[in-house]
Amino acid sequence: MTKLSLLDLAHVTEGGDVATSLANAADIARHAESLGFERYWCAEHHGMEGIASAATSVVIGHVAAATSTIRVGAGGIMLPNHSPLVIAEQFGTLEALFPGRIDLGLGRAPGSDQRVAAALRRNLDTNPDAFPRDVVELQSYLAGDGRTGIKATPGAGAKVPLYILGSSLFGAQVAAVLGLPYAFASHFAPQALDDALAIYCERFEPSDVLSEPYAICGYNVFAAETEAEAHLLASSMQQSFVRLRTGQPGKLPPPVEGYRESLPPQAAAMLDGVLKATAIGTPSQVREQMQAFVDRTKADELIIAGSIYDHEKRKRSLTLAAEAFAGERAAA
Repeated sequence: MTKLSLLDLAHVTEGGDVATSLANAADIARHAESLGFERYWCAEHHGMEGIASAATSVVIGHVAAATSTIRVGAGGIMLPNHSPLVIAEQFGTLEALFPGRIDLGLGRAPGSDQRVAAALRRNLDTNPDAFPRDVVELQSYLAGDGRTGIKATPGAGAKVPLYILGSSLFGAQVAAVLGLPYAFASHFAPQALDDALAIYCERFEPSDVLSEPYAICGYNVFAAETEAEAHLLASSMQQSFVRLRTGQPGKLPPPVEGYRESLPPQAAAMLDGVLKATAIGTPSQVREQMQAFVDRTKADELIIAGSIYDHEKRKRSLTLAAEAFAGERAAA
């Protein structure tokens, strides 16, 4: 049975601030927990005034402290920005504080532009082999197997599950070779999804932590009592993507009636492409769209995204989506 989880970008809204965004992150995680979601993940982004989760491990600790049972983790930590030893220590600490609840998703993108990436880690290694090498080094620190000659404290022996993230075919190959679960960023980069999942499943090599492939797919959901309201809610995220792609990123804007229809054809086509893995509508419409996506991808888990300006309406959207999808699975 396909699990549901939550991906939170801890958006800072226009008229809002970081403190409110972080309070909302804890609140939405508690709400997801009450709905039976498997996990809450936040993502590492830098130099973006509209995202409050740059200090990702700190946000994870904040959210884990505010919840009780839901898994909490990174979706993900951008490993090229960090020393693997530091990440082992950070997540070893989190696992000691919240045993059995911490996840560590790993990506190879910088989560920023090259100027910010250089400021984060001045010896940035652009060799494509650097990412899998860093993953293996991190595994060694967490296992405490002595292969690095350094013991991570905290970290050694911490049972923190690793996930490989990706939006291209590279991450699928890394996850398959290492026998790790794989999460694809189809919520904003769906173009290579089918090929990536095929490569991951075909080339998967069982490991000590995973005997068969496990695929998580990002998926946007905007659910409301009426189709018109759902489309209105989605317009905030649509505006954000258009601004990002035109070099004008910023805080999450309020919704605009008829925004998608107001765009020139080129911008509308861009939106339709990047947001292909998206359900918008009433609970019954969202249920059909979500189930069709699962039927096509055979995803083991959907991690729900979807940037909604109003916090309470975002919670309501999650509730409607979770209840509708649960009803579809019960009927099946």
